[in-house]
Amino acid sequence: MKNCWVFALLFTNVCFMNAIQKDTFFPFGLSEGDSVLQDGDDEVSEALKIKKPLQFYDVQFNVLYVSTNGFLSLQPPPEESQYLRNMFPLSFSAIAPFLTDISSGRGKGSVFYRAEESLDVLIRASEMVQQGFTGSAFKSSHTVIATWDNVACEEEALQLPFTYCATSFQVVLAGNKSDTYALFLYPEDEQKMLTISYNHTKRQAKHQAGFNRGDTSATEELFYNLFGYNETSKNLFKAGNTGVNGLWIFHIGSSRFPFQKVVPASVPKSDSMGFGSLRSTTDDDFYITVESNIPADKYTSKAQMDIPASLVQQPPKPNQEATSNNVTKMCGLHLKFCSQDGYCTDYPTGPCCHCRSGYYGNGRQCLPMGISQPLSGKLSGLVSFGDTKVQLNNVDIHGFAVVGEGRVYISVSPVPAQAGWALMAVSPLVSTFGWLFALELQNHLNGFSITGAEFFHQAELVFSPQSQRVTIIQEAQGMDSFNHLNFDIRINGDLPSIPNGAKVHIVPFKETYQYNQSGNSFVTSSSLREYMVVSENGGSETFSYMLHQNVSFRSCEHSPWTTPDFQQVNVEHLMVMFTEGTTLRYAITNKVGPVGGELPGLVALNPCSTGKHHCDPMALCLPGDGTHYHCQCAMGFQGDGRNCYDVDECAEGLSSCGPHSECVNMPGGHHCNCQSGYEFDLDLHVCVDIDECFLQLCHPFASCFNTQGSFRCQCWPEYKGDGFLCQPPQKPKPPLTVCQQHRESLQESLSIYPGLEAFIPQCDEKGQYKPLQCLGTTGHCWCVDSRGQERVGTRTMPGTAHANCDQPAALLPRAETVCERWRLSLMTHYNGQPSSQEYMPLCDAHGNFLPVQCYGNSSFCWCVDHQGVEIIGTRSYDDVKPPCISGDAPPLNNALMYPVISSSPSGPAILYTQASQIGVIPLDETDPVQEKSTVLLALKDSIVIGMDYDCQENMLYWTDFGRHTINRALLEFGSEPEAIISQGLVQPEGIAVDSVHRKLFWVDSGKDRIETSDLDGRNRKVLIDSDLVNPRAIVVDAKSGTLYWTDWNRDAPKIESSSLEGHKRKVLVQVGLMLPNALTFDFDTNHLCWADAGTKKLECISPDGTERHVFQDALNYPFSLAIYDSHVYYTDWERDGIVVIDQSTGENTAYLPIQQSHLYGIIVIPSQCL
Repeated sequence: MKNCWVFALLFTNVCFMNAIQKDTFFPFGLSEGDSVLQDGDDEVSEALKIKKPLQFYDVQFNVLYVSTNGFLSLQPPPEESQYLRNMFPLSFSAIAPFLTDISSGRGKGSVFYRAEESLDVLIRASEMVQQGFTGSAFKSSHTVIATWDNVACEEEALQLPFTYCATSFQVVLAGNKSDTYALFLYPEDEQKMLTISYNHTKRQAKHQAGFNRGDTSATEELFYNLFGYNETSKNLFKAGNTGVNGLWIFHIGSSRFPFQKVVPASVPKSDSMGFGSLRSTTDDDFYITVESNIPADKYTSKAQMDIPASLVQQPPKPNQEATSNNVTKMCGLHLKFCSQDGYCTDYPTGPCCHCRSGYYGNGRQCLPMGISQPLSGKLSGLVSFGDTKVQLNNVDIHGFAVVGEGRVYISVSPVPAQAGWALMAVSPLVSTFGWLFALELQNHLNGFSITGAEFFHQAELVFSPQSQRVTIIQEAQGMDSFNHLNFDIRINGDLPSIPNGAKVHIVPFKETYQYNQSGNSFVTSSSLREYMVVSENGGSETFSYMLHQNVSFRSCEHSPWTTPDFQQVNVEHLMVMFTEGTTLRYAITNKVGPVGGELPGLVALNPCSTGKHHCDPMALCLPGDGTHYHCQCAMGFQGDGRNCYDVDECAEGLSSCGPHSECVNMPGGHHCNCQSGYEFDLDLHVCVDIDECFLQLCHPFASCFNTQGSFRCQCWPEYKGDGFLCQPPQKPKPPLTVCQQHRESLQESLSIYPGLEAFIPQCDEKGQYKPLQCLGTTGHCWCVDSRGQERVGTRTMPGTAHANCDQPAALLPRAETVCERWRLSLMTHYNGQPSSQEYMPLCDAHGNFLPVQCYGNSSFCWCVDHQGVEIIGTRSYDDVKPPCISGDAPPLNNALMYPVISSSPSGPAILYTQASQIGVIPLDETDPVQEKSTVLLALKDSIVIGMDYDCQENMLYWTDFGRHTINRALLEFGSEPEAIISQGLVQPEGIAVDSVHRKLFWVDSGKDRIETSDLDGRNRKVLIDSDLVNPRAIVVDAKSGTLYWTDWNRDAPKIESSSLEGHKRKVLVQVGLMLPNALTFDFDTNHLCWADAGTKKLECISPDGTERHVFQDALNYPFSLAIYDSHVYYTDWERDGIVVIDQSTGENTAYLPIQQSHLYGIIVIPSQCL
């Protein structure tokens, strides 16, 4: 059956497969590299880190948690007791193939999970998605696979309270850089029943499958259920949305557009499907039912709100204070959902948004108190008057609210005349705005303070006496970027006709609003409203209609609910007029306060309450005693209250915008927009660089280099293009081999002289000489070597057997070297038995002199050059051998060569030299990460000794002891080394870069001198060429303009200093030295530090020669030294490794052995340079 898997999933009939089997799962288990979740009943995995991000709704994530209870989550989920008894929506994110009470271990199966990028898995997942979503070109670049294998789950059947089920299922998340799909697999052959002791504390655990974004709002876009409340989870393997039972595929997230609703696959189902693949929740689940003759599903569309409902503000409820115990800190992740003029508070069960002082709203939407609020929207629908029907198509609605007075003005235009007169009676078209911005009295809240103008309003009007019925649906989406409130209104139904030219007077009324937060928050009211129609001839008639309305919105369930269950809205004035053929105008004045009678007379008489004051529309009217009042300009405005002017925070430097952002002035405030290449961080106040390299925008054959506010793409070496499109190098025609050139030259001669008799060499398919060559005209044959030269003794005469050319030629003895001849001569002199105290030359495998020569087993040793001549000043009479450097480069395999920079360090790193190589080890703060070490550069015939780094230009400089050169290379991938000094060097060792004065300094132990030049090698000159024997390390303090160097002369070792021009030379340290190899300057302490291979000490001293102290006295054989962030790093010849010492403790904190050969120079590239 396995062989037909792919075809079955591609929905063909090759294998006639109509249900998932377990053996068709994506591969899983320990053999596939899976992690195994700890056995138990309510276990959650450690964070599974994904190299490339995935999408869930409109959220990008690269960390997942796997739960025993059948789901994945973007954050650590709460304890199971907080969610097992609840249905979607839940307060945390969940990708749930089968969410219920599940146990693993002890015979109950296991849970496996991993991130996977293997080609076969990616191809398989991509093909499944493309077939499930016809026309999709989706190609997966990475996946996550989680498998619940034979786990035990609580059974739904209430009549069998002790029965559990055993099941297996799998979820695969397949994503690329913009989209993510989820695949749920339920095998038909893995549904079993078990009998296990019952846990009474979880008796009512629910069975669910689907997706939950992490919002407790019931808005259906925020969650998705595979099956309904009356359907059982057993149907999961009996149905599907792909044409294969048990296979379900969903589009669950995208960064290409505001993704707010999970989309199922749309392959036609077979007759054996069972229930459908999608349960669509209706308005009846969320809203109070109203009598209507219109089909219920006609008005089920609701505004898509992409902000978690858990963050909607509700003020604290009396006697219910939030405690700080066990508060989960979620504000850091969700602050971006709060208004720029709001803040986030963590409560025990989750976060909520609130408006800061001087602003009002629900926390997600906040407005300055006192300013006028612009309103804009569209009116659509179909209304009829008797036999006349009028279609309204996106009629413009504009207006503004004077918040401090509870007044709202609305205009609707253009309205057809037939509809305009009749619509004058339909005040609920605008009365919602009166409630939104009603004047708040006695600590009561208007609609905006509760909903933030994010709501769904449904109203039904039944007119008397003829029972005409009209339905109004209004969706408000909050504020746009210009702080305008946006909404859409739809009206449908029959209206009583009103004569042309008539006027409508609406009697002031009071309305009681009931507030409910149990489950889904909503407001409802019912009232009888009256209006008087006055005709042009003066006649009047009073009519009425019964109004039922409800407003559903999302509140934050985590903060205490303090809104009174009942509030009274007093509509003190409602005026309506229609100008024929053009505009329908409304004006309404509202107050919101306690239920029960009139408000106190003092309040009613104050001009602030009546609106008869002289405050600016952008000012707050503050009532005083009697009829006195005070005008105060609203937040973001200035003036005397009677005249207020907007403060341009951007122009006056009062904005809160930080670096890399642009300020946009708004009435009463301002907005901050990040510049191109930047985005807000989690607190929405700081613009941080977008790492475009993480988005993989460059061509696959290019390297990406992120910069502040931008990025750069560079094609790989030899590839051509701008980095966004790179063309592979054109393969040049391979050059002719020696054999081919030989053959063509002779053939050309024969074409000129056709009668000439000549030998034409024969080449094989690779262009090399064939081992057997013959002269066709004579029959003579012979064997040749790789150069085409005849091998002596292999020529045969015509008619005789050919020589066996496969038999190797006799090896010619290698000529003895000077070292070998000298050694053989002394061996003869000592009659083949030299004593342990007699000198015998020491030669390596190639016959070269070893750099250190000694008398037998004694401690009398010295350094020699490649001819075996002693180097003056290197004689040693103690147990420590002199630190001699070989002038013969070790052989380097061509496969190990890196002739260009192989990588670019992205953070702090150690660079070290080792014979012909320069290696790099990244640092985790100060700890070397050995497993990530790589070779940065490897050059044939080189011996790299000294090294230094120019932070300003990201340039590495080094000395080459083998090639007798000084070189540099830009630390970027593909950069080629450049020799800046290639003449006049004998044994270059230490090197130092002065990044301030842009100078280079080095020592030459072969010429016993110190030289300098510009960083490009120009203006070279000798600084010091006297009284030097074995100079080695050199450092520069550019701030003080001082050079320091070591001289390990065995007769008189010393450390000296001079100015950058070679003047003011003096001996800084001479006592207590033996082999001062390593030298560095600690810029944090302003001390010069050195390591001595003879005394085994690490010491430091002030530049003036005082404060000398021993930092450590148990070193091994240090050669080079660096200090970074209170840590000492040095290369050690005894261990052939790098030793790290913590200066705060004096103890070795890391030891990294490298076993190939001695290590020489070492430096640390600090994080601030990258």
